Amino acid sequence: MVVTEGPMTRKLTSAFSSRNPYAAALLLCLLFALGLPTTVMASDLLSATVDRNEIGIDETLNLRLRYSGTESGGQPDFELLEQDFDILSRQQSNQYRVINGRAESFVEWMLVLAPKREGKLFIPSLHYHGEVSDAIPITITEAGSRPDAVNRQAFLEVELDKKEIFVQEQLLVKVRLYTTIGLHDIATEALQVPGAHVEKVDEQRYERRINGVGHAVYELTYAIFPESSGKLTIPALNYVAVAGRRDPFSLFNRNTQRLRLRSEPQTIQVNPKPDTYTGTHWLPAASLGIVQSWSQDPDTFTVGEPITRILTLRAEGLRAAQLPPLPQLNVDGLKTYPDQPQQDDQVSTNGITGSRIETTAIVATKPGDYQLPPITITWWDTKTGRQRATQLPAFRFKVIGSAAATNTAPPGSAADLVPQPRTAMPADNFWRNLALAAIAAHLLWVFYYFWLQKQQGSSLRKPHPTNAGDKGKKAKELKRACQGNEPKAIQAALVRWVHARWPHTAGRSLAEASRLLQLPELTRLQSALDSAIYSSPARPLNQKEAQMLVDRLLRSPTEQVGSQQRKALPELF
Repeated sequence: MVVTEGPMTRKLTSAFSSRNPYAAALLLCLLFALGLPTTVMASDLLSATVDRNEIGIDETLNLRLRYSGTESGGQPDFELLEQDFDILSRQQSNQYRVINGRAESFVEWMLVLAPKREGKLFIPSLHYHGEVSDAIPITITEAGSRPDAVNRQAFLEVELDKKEIFVQEQLLVKVRLYTTIGLHDIATEALQVPGAHVEKVDEQRYERRINGVGHAVYELTYAIFPESSGKLTIPALNYVAVAGRRDPFSLFNRNTQRLRLRSEPQTIQVNPKPDTYTGTHWLPAASLGIVQSWSQDPDTFTVGEPITRILTLRAEGLRAAQLPPLPQLNVDGLKTYPDQPQQDDQVSTNGITGSRIETTAIVATKPGDYQLPPITITWWDTKTGRQRATQLPAFRFKVIGSAAATNTAPPGSAADLVPQPRTAMPADNFWRNLALAAIAAHLLWVFYYFWLQKQQGSSLRKPHPTNAGDKGKKAKELKRACQGNEPKAIQAALVRWVHARWPHTAGRSLAEASRLLQLPELTRLQSALDSAIYSSPARPLNQKEAQMLVDRLLRSPTEQVGSQQRKALPELF
């Protein structure tokens, strides 16, 4: 080692040598000791090398760390390295070899690194068993800026379908991975956008030619719904893949290379709801429609007979959770029994189409002409950029039959206004006869109640032998109809089986039998069949669910339903 003397060193040396030669020698030894750490900072026993010193932000580099000392065990400390780089893979190997009669052994670590940011970075000095490696400078450039970036073998592309959107409007983001080499074990990073709802709606693989070169494309489509206005940033995405051919007989697969691909972040302007919008609910959609359907022909309304009305609100570019509830019916002479609304989201290459289905049972209490009011939904057309309104026209129908209240008119009602004949009975005889008639009617009702209980008990204890065979035949027809998965055939077979299983439901519709028997399986199956038959467009019937419900119905005990009915008294009128 050579120690260079400066002016200060010469002054100190001359000062000490003039007084004490031993002090001068001691000073030289001290200066040598101070310079020693700088000369042994980098050890020959621990070395670090990289395959490249300049890479793009979307590329990776290989770091080789070798230790040739005699001590063993443990791992180097890579904590400082992870501040600027992601360690994608890490392999360790112990090797022993003899070259020209000279034996050597060493431990080697192979690391695949991906930079976290652009600029001038360093592979820091690494420590292992008291040895220290050299720091290595690395230059990180932006994606595609290196001279050889035109011939990149794999890269990412992010495409937005709009340049600006409104709050809660759907934004489609397509992320494409292009490659000219064989990639496998592709690990994708889930897209997460702060302040927005994100759903993956499509995944495709196809081929595209770029500058005459064929590229395999792996495409993911996301639907994003921003929750507030302002600047919305689509963050950079990281994909990790393995390039090369894997050898199933190799432990380390040295012929493969691990790649880290990174996309560029995107920013889009999110506008607030326009001040000119006058709708009650903010609904930015590509299209919106309302469809009305009925469980049976609406021209056959009868007093006291229920009929089911099904309203479907469907919007392209909105989730079902964004759709508002439809107004409830309030028409004099009609009783309504709304069911729980159903929400459904359908995904496609065009994003999400949300549907809200509301089912209401309607019962007319008196005959006459009725009109259901129109339903108007105001929404914002994202294709034309203007406010629009979709309306379901008013529906008129006629109810036939006689009102139930006209059969028995209580005293003091309109029946008292009927003119009495000229030969009217005295007042005291009238009230006496009325009391006797009431007592007689009450006794007749009591006798009828006990007779009905006796008849129901005997019919449940002694089922008719021919009825059991008929039930078995109808059950087989119902099973065959379920295998064919035809909703109308299943509905017809189900009605025949219900009438055979519970004879007291004969002549009633499926909806009436469902409310009378109060079987959850029958109610669910009836609702599914109504949706498959009367919805427009028709909703496909889930065959597995239908078969499951039919199997449960076939196993349901008849006695349990009969016992539930015997608990309730028959209606007086």
